[in-house]
Amino acid sequence: MEKEKDFKISLIIPAYNEEKYIGLCLDSVLKNSNGKIFEIIVVDNNSTDKTIEIVKRYKEIKIIKEEKKGAIRARQKGFLESKGDILAFIDADTKMLPNWTQQIIDEFKKDKNLVCLSGPYVYYDISTWKSFLVKFFWIISIPVYWIMGYMAIFGNLVIKKEILEKMNGFDTNIDFFGDDTNTARRAKAFGKVKFKLNFKMQTSGRRLIHSGILKTTIIYVYYFFSESIKHKIINKKYKDIR
Repeated sequence: MEKEKDFKISLIIPAYNEEKYIGLCLDSVLKNSNGKIFEIIVVDNNSTDKTIEIVKRYKEIKIIKEEKKGAIRARQKGFLESKGDILAFIDADTKMLPNWTQQIIDEFKKDKNLVCLSGPYVYYDISTWKSFLVKFFWIISIPVYWIMGYMAIFGNLVIKKEILEKMNGFDTNIDFFGDDTNTARRAKAFGKVKFKLNFKMQTSGRRLIHSGILKTTIIYVYYFFSESIKHKIINKKYKDIR
């Protein structure tokens, strides 16, 4: 059986103009990873604010740059530059929970067929009733996951590097929406893709609030099934929210 020391986790964080959030994200990573992350990579996606200036304060962080805009392209760059055998992807406005890294090790250690692990968001800056609605959404999504055999959220996604290599990396033709589903669907061809409700990642609800819960839910459900059933590449442009 593999031991904890056998797992080399590369944590990859794409960032574009995240000066308001990146410090909180990195503070949570350094506090809660408990020395179990092999390397931490921030991929600068052409930030024009103080994002990278803030990241440079953290000597433990490796900074690389992807000039072509798009989170999926930044993640691809991180994948290509990473040295670990397990790649973990979070967003620059997330906050890592204390047991997150240990859950990765435990899940991959106990199941050799596991190739990809993901879980839901927990929003740290929205109202209680909105948080309840989001939690309810994730609960009713589980039967869909059981039927399809995969589900993933890119701000909380872990994948074996060797599997991503077999997949020829991410589909960088997708600008936004459906990229996580596309990754999970293709990974399933090589093993088990697990979506675990208690494998949580805290994140900002700024995009959710801006677009509205109902609209956001409809958009994600639509693109999930479009990618899952039609294998359709989505090129919907997305305007980021600051």
